[in-house]
Amino acid sequence: MKRLLTLLIVLALLSFAAFKGATWWLADQRLAEARLALDDYGLLERGTIGSGLDGRLLLTNARWQDFRLTQPLESGRVEFDARSPLALLTVLADPRNLPPEWSLRAEGLGLVLDATMLRNWVTAEGTNVEGDPALLVLPCAPDPRQQLGSGDLMRMGITGLAGELLVEQTNDRVYAELNTAGTGSLEVDWPGGRVDLVTPEDTLASSDAPMAVTLRDGGLMRRIAAYCSREAGLDTMEWARRATGALEQGLSARGLAASEQLLALYRQWLLEGGELNLAIEPSEPWLGIPVRDPGAEGQEADWQVAYNGAGVPDVYLEVLPSEPELVDEASEPSPGTREDPAVAGWYAEPVAAAGSWVGRRVRVTLSNDNVVEGRLVSVSERELEVARVVAGGEVAYPMLLSAVSGFEVWRRGRRE
Repeated sequence: MKRLLTLLIVLALLSFAAFKGATWWLADQRLAEARLALDDYGLLERGTIGSGLDGRLLLTNARWQDFRLTQPLESGRVEFDARSPLALLTVLADPRNLPPEWSLRAEGLGLVLDATMLRNWVTAEGTNVEGDPALLVLPCAPDPRQQLGSGDLMRMGITGLAGELLVEQTNDRVYAELNTAGTGSLEVDWPGGRVDLVTPEDTLASSDAPMAVTLRDGGLMRRIAAYCSREAGLDTMEWARRATGALEQGLSARGLAASEQLLALYRQWLLEGGELNLAIEPSEPWLGIPVRDPGAEGQEADWQVAYNGAGVPDVYLEVLPSEPELVDEASEPSPGTREDPAVAGWYAEPVAAAGSWVGRRVRVTLSNDNVVEGRLVSVSERELEVARVVAGGEVAYPMLLSAVSGFEVWRRGRRE
């Protein structure tokens, strides 16, 4: 009996050692693959690997350094719970074999803020002038183009971001929550959703059910509105109107307009913050926000939105009528054509002389062959700005002078 008991103890110790060793080796292999896959974006440091006989994998003091940021994301403890040791070994051997139920919890997440969080080579790329203007713009200076940044957050007393993350996969849904200290929280409940580690893009198409999203700002928006309006020299209501106007311009550039209730909700959120409950469909355009065509019948229902527990009606987007651009091609001579003072057309001018054509209609060709046409608004030592008419309003496009390969002005020819 004593020998049998000794044998059982030895077998248990060997099994324990084999499980711990296999778990460590497989986890190290999978994390090495993840580090290699993410090599173009940043540096992943796995920290210390641990495991439990109940099917848990632990990473202690892991960190992620995105190449675009000056500060790393630190994590004190990351725990993956596969619910059983066999399920843990199976998923580590082949990540496609995720168990039906599992959870991931990250504690001690922290990102220390820097005055310039983006590296110089990122900010030096400038703006893609052919891209649409941003939808969410929070101006934080007299110049409306200067937006809220990490330096502003630090001056507000927010020197870092810290929190915890939880992701739970069950047989019938995915639930996730992110809780931060002093900067709000985010909850997601997605019936039918399934996480795919091998092909993450398939995750968004795993369920047709809407995703219930709850966003709480924790008082952050009031602080931002008070700070940014003071920096911009405006009262908070005027600052909110400016930010809402940027949303309208961004939507107009995409051929859309927001309903009055949607604009009012956005303005109220900027001023007061609070709790937002949204129904999002990740696989649909505009995340499932209804887009109505004024001339069509059978319009879609309103977006399911609740603010501080009360439903908000009439929240949707609307397609703007197209405005075809009328161009008299016969009167547009190509660059290099002999100038005729009786004919108006496009005439090439040196970029260095762009400052003398402010207010005139210009056509700018960039080094990537993109062409921007509109009214020249301003010229500085570093960039010029062209405004284009979109849906009855103007959207300004700043362009670096170093990226301009051609500059033309619509004018009459000069006498030789």
